[in-house]
Amino acid sequence: MTAEADGRRAEGPGGLHRPPDETFIAAQTAIGRAPVVPEIALHLASEITPIWQASEAFLRESGIAPPFWAFAWPGGQALARQVLDGPDLAGRRVLDFAAGCGIAGIAAAMKGAWVECAEIDPMALAACRLNAALNGVAMDTPPGDVVGSANRWDIILAGDVCYEAPMTAHILPWLRAMAGAGATVLLADPGRAYLPQAGLEALAEYPIPTSLELEDRTERTVTIARLLP
Repeated sequence: MTAEADGRRAEGPGGLHRPPDETFIAAQTAIGRAPVVPEIALHLASEITPIWQASEAFLRESGIAPPFWAFAWPGGQALARQVLDGPDLAGRRVLDFAAGCGIAGIAAAMKGAWVECAEIDPMALAACRLNAALNGVAMDTPPGDVVGSANRWDIILAGDVCYEAPMTAHILPWLRAMAGAGATVLLADPGRAYLPQAGLEALAEYPIPTSLELEDRTERTVTIARLLP
């Protein structure tokens, strides 16, 4: 399945039969493509969509968490680009950690991997399912916090995860443990404040165009690094 109506409201056939979360996302977004990963179509917020125009106060009053799942963040774009340009992943087990819209996991699925998306926000998991279907791939989306689980993956993709101190303190020891258990853990970071300064092996850099509505500049340089145990 491909996105035949990029930039239009994501209503699509069968929308009435979607679960409520997926129906909400389809109604609040438009189908678009990230600048450096045009191969992947996504349900995204844009200037024409209600979720973009909604205020934080409205979202809070409506019980809706900030819609991080409605944007293709720089780290996810860089990971997706590297995965699509890299070797085949058939037979590999990949975790898209803190998946957001699921762009990195979708790229891995396109390369033949079995993919699991980890998100604590049910809306993000719904977005991952919608985006996977939009691109004709499948990804598992189990609920709950995966941090603390035993390793069951060959590769863990983590983009833009070091933006808050509590978040980094929660996830980093576990990710290092996963690296020690045999997983290749790739961190893609565009210069967030809480990226660790040690225990990283830089692999690649990608310039990613960004929006001033989301970032404080029009381009971020994302470094992809392997996290060491």
